[in-house]
Amino acid sequence: MNISDFDNFFLPAKNLDEAKEFYKDKLGLEIKFDFSDKGMTAFKVGQNEPAIIVSTMQNAKPAIWFTVDNVQEAYEILKQKGITFLSEPFEIMTGLAVEFNDPFGNKLGLTDYSKLNKKE
Repeated sequence: MNISDFDNFFLPAKNLDEAKEFYKDKLGLEIKFDFSDKGMTAFKVGQNEPAIIVSTMQNAKPAIWFTVDNVQEAYEILKQKGITFLSEPFEIMTGLAVEFNDPFGNKLGLTDYSKLNKKE
């Protein structure tokens, strides 16, 4: 298992319109994608792939996600090392993801881009 990069930074928001006003209009960040209907909007930071994603989803907590080659493999390895996950790996638009807390209650996640890397 190899954590290769940051994926995204998640922040809770009570109101996406206010979040867009702050991050886009005040900070000058470009919108990377806007899934307001799903309760989230992502903002680009320069030319970096990782984005700041604000979410109005219930129980949203700040989280940092990292990329790995294979979430299922990383999940099994970390389970053997005693990591307790918040769920089984789940599908997202780009592949699989899974979340867990560090010993201090900070939410972390792993994701892969397996759906984008499939050869058709």
